[in-house]
Amino acid sequence: MKQITAIIKPFKLDEVREALGELDVNGLTVTEVKGFGRQKGHTELYRGSEYVVDFLPKIRIDIVVPAERCDSVIEAIIKAARTGKIGDGKIFVTNVEQVVRIRTGEAGAAAI
Repeated sequence: MKQITAIIKPFKLDEVREALGELDVNGLTVTEVKGFGRQKGHTELYRGSEYVVDFLPKIRIDIVVPAERCDSVIEAIIKAARTGKIGDGKIFVTNVEQVVRIRTGEAGAAAI
């Protein structure tokens, strides 16, 4: 099993969720986060004063899928989240050793 963590722009969340729904991805966790990469934030004007916004709002999506479905899920996220501009985000993939469903005690792929 693989855990896919995608950091995307907030306005792309609905498109990514729909793309994952088409692949029958049943569960995901969404978290509002802040961060920056190469774009390094930006400056804004507020009441006549200029200030730097270092951390930009992003959305973090966590999904656990069987290893054989990992590539298709990644492709769907890329297709739905890409704008072609700086700050589109990143995808991280890690191995998951064990999954247990708390309610039933199911383990492994049955718990996903």
